[in-house]
Amino acid sequence: MVVQDSTDTRGARVGVALEPFLHQVGGHLSVMTYDEHTVCKPLISREQRFYESLPLAMKRFTPQYKGTITVHLQKDSRGRLSLVANPLKENRGPLKVTEESTAVAIWQTLQQTCGGGSGLPVTQWQHTQPAHALKDSPATALLRSELHLQAQVSPLLGDADGSQVERRGFNPWGLHCHQAHLSRLCAEYPENQRHRFLLLENVVSQYKHPCILDLKMGTRQHGDDASEEKKARHAKKCAQSTSARLGLRICGMQVYQADKKHFLCKDKYYGRKLSVEGFRQALCQFLHDGIRLRTELLEPIQRQLRALLSVIRSQSSYRFYSSSLLITYDGQEAAPRSSDNLAKVDVRMIDFAHTTYKGSWNERATYDGPDPGYIFGLENLIQILRDIQEGA
Repeated sequence: MVVQDSTDTRGARVGVALEPFLHQVGGHLSVMTYDEHTVCKPLISREQRFYESLPLAMKRFTPQYKGTITVHLQKDSRGRLSLVANPLKENRGPLKVTEESTAVAIWQTLQQTCGGGSGLPVTQWQHTQPAHALKDSPATALLRSELHLQAQVSPLLGDADGSQVERRGFNPWGLHCHQAHLSRLCAEYPENQRHRFLLLENVVSQYKHPCILDLKMGTRQHGDDASEEKKARHAKKCAQSTSARLGLRICGMQVYQADKKHFLCKDKYYGRKLSVEGFRQALCQFLHDGIRLRTELLEPIQRQLRALLSVIRSQSSYRFYSSSLLITYDGQEAAPRSSDNLAKVDVRMIDFAHTTYKGSWNERATYDGPDPGYIFGLENLIQILRDIQEGA
């Protein structure tokens, strides 16, 4: 399905101004909010083909695919840039957002990175960190290397005690991705250039305080199309992290702290440094609301993971290289003796740009049987959760 352009009664283009998705905890590509129940991300054709050929049994464990949409850069009368998408329905007007919207305020802050004028851009992370000047162009400075990305993100995330806390209701990693994405678009593409985005279900839209754990799955992270240099780099990351030992690595996390009314956030650099025991402790932290361990979540999470494991074991030829698993729940506790909380635990697979399977883009590298690395990771995750449950 391709979403078509729409015009108003005067023939002018009607668009939806995209906002940053404020609960993005991992990944490199910027995820944007289309509406309350829909997010969008830059289209990668292999990922699109995966969603369009998805086995029925896997649909329960992936975001609903809602088609594609065209997006373009648009400059207003004051020279500020925004990303605008054509609406999903012909009769639908622009998404209405109040001036007080947190996402809009953040987006306007990010626009300052490339919001016109000559000279070096200045990024101002209002209320989060002091303004600082970048030494290179935004695209070069933010996209050159992972080491540089880490240097840019760490001041935003770091706290004096080494924890990463965001007190304003949004995850700083996602804001970093948005800044890098907008900077790249400004630097490399003309204003009217059309870009294709995937439309996907917002899997945390039903939560008041979304607690999200992003796990990179498997013992191998590079795709079949990776260069030798990239293969070596990713193999080293796996060998030096819990990916090799567990088939699991934390790529991002946010957990609502009920006692302090803010999110505790962790990024992928934190996840890479964890030992096996550190991973277990981080999993406990993900299930702790600052007051107590949410033990009532352990059984429903394990139940869904076991169901996913059964599905993965039944899928021959699939290799989910570099994909992630999201575990989510609501930081807003259910009322005593309420069963609602059970329905607010979810497990979803995401990020399929490097997934390969029989009949996919990569006909030269086909595999037999289910994905052993993914299964290894799921089995270890279930066992760790069971150990936590037994020790609680």
